[in-house]
Amino acid sequence: MSSPGLRLQKVLSRAGVASRREAEEMILRGRVRVNGERVSELGTRVDPARDRIEVDGREISQDPIRWILLNKPRGTVTTRRDPQGRPTVYSLLPPKDRQLRYVGRLDQETDGLLLFTNDGDLLHALTHPSGEVAREYRAVVGGVPDRDALAALQSGVELEDGVAKAERVRIEETLKGGKGVVMTLVLREGRKREVRRLLETVGHSVQRLSRIAFGPITLAGLAPGESRELTKMEVDALRKEVTRASARTRSGSTPRRPRGGRSGTP
Repeated sequence: MSSPGLRLQKVLSRAGVASRREAEEMILRGRVRVNGERVSELGTRVDPARDRIEVDGREISQDPIRWILLNKPRGTVTTRRDPQGRPTVYSLLPPKDRQLRYVGRLDQETDGLLLFTNDGDLLHALTHPSGEVAREYRAVVGGVPDRDALAALQSGVELEDGVAKAERVRIEETLKGGKGVVMTLVLREGRKREVRRLLETVGHSVQRLSRIAFGPITLAGLAPGESRELTKMEVDALRKEVTRASARTRSGSTPRRPRGGRSGTP
């Protein structure tokens, strides 16, 4: 292996294998080989252009960082392969994009904005509960939430895995006959089915749910089932948003959740 060069964990992260923290665990566990030699020291440096790097026996590729935005249709599942044979989000991507990892799962009944990337570090920062990057959802719910329900959503609702709340809640439209409303909610966490559980706890079932924004990224102009590459400006904006959110968390302006969880479906 070559020295000086790049730290091995950084190369693994850039290759989309894992976040830098996860890559360090892989190295310590002896899962990584460089030019056929097992590596277990975190300070190891490599030359990605010359050294052969393997994880669990598979050589990693050094593709450039890529970001893809998909408008996920309702009914598709966020997985590479579904044992039940349901359509997956990966079946909607061009073959060259199918090696990318999704950023924050959407459940089968939720449609909207889903990102894919091979940038392990930024993916980790966006999906970790401490990331605090805003996600905006559009929900069609049964009934008309009253003032108390709206206040509870923003002040905090006790769920089985702790208190959750929306940073902003707004009723956009009342459906004919007052049978329901269209509302938007902004959350800074991605706990499993969090939006649905929040609304159900205050007495309103979710009939339709869409993620319409993730940080500065929106679905503008993208039809259901379509995907496109993010622009450099959009990726830079994502990085800046992660930096701002991390600073906000460190300053204590938003509550810090315990580490160890992962982003889930809304």
